[in-house]
Amino acid sequence: MNAYQAAQHYSSVKTQTNVLDASPHRLIQMLFEGALERIAQAKGAMKQNQISRKGELIGKAINIVGGLQGSLNDKEGGQLAANLEGLYDYIIRRLTKANIDNDPSVLDECGRLLGELKSGWDAIASEVN
Repeated sequence: MNAYQAAQHYSSVKTQTNVLDASPHRLIQMLFEGALERIAQAKGAMKQNQISRKGELIGKAINIVGGLQGSLNDKEGGQLAANLEGLYDYIIRRLTKANIDNDPSVLDECGRLLGELKSGWDAIASEVN
């Protein structure tokens, strides 16, 4: 196992441990963090013309946003859940467009939207923990 593989393995084990110990609120925070990280990495890959890496990272970001979308509770969330459903759908479509068009400005837009949602989610941490 080379140093890169060892670091990847350590990171994977650390992430799994964090997930097992996390509250439901923290899990959503981790999803936001993961999506934002993948978007930033995809933008870097885009700038370096690493097309397959960019596609892989945008695909991971789309999957994470899909996970956020799937975590919505329509019964208890009411109109807020419906609005978030639409916003997550929009972000997924925009991420797909960024990948197809190789457009970093669209990645920036998605990052801003997710960053605003994360800020709101972070702000309620003391109320739910």
